[in-house]
Amino acid sequence: QVQLVESRGGLVQAGGSLRLSCAASGSIFSINDMGWYRQAPGKQREFVATITRRGGTSYADSVKGRFTISRDNARNTVYLQMNTLRPEDTAVYYCTAWGPGHYWGQGTQVTVSS
Repeated sequence: QVQLVESRGGLVQAGGSLRLSCAASGSIFSINDMGWYRQAPGKQREFVATITRRGGTSYADSVKGRFTISRDNARNTVYLQMNTLRPEDTAVYYCTAWGPGHYWGQGTQVTVSS
């Protein structure tokens, strides 16, 4: 089993930046890819970014060029650096990891004011 704990999100003005982190514990040796999804009010959860164990990345078109995902395997932590934030980035952000199963964090609220 894998447990994922996200850092606290927050409130930021449009154009600002925020960094999220997510620490994994438990059966960490089994983790392959890690990533972030988000869910805005009234919408389905959507893909944001993923990163492989070797550092290969993938991004949603809506965040490409603004968000950067990174990973510290020694610390079992994945990060999401979010720059040039927009009001439409407001959502609950979920950390996720793939191994024998698919694991989710509890989510953290990010609010971008206009």
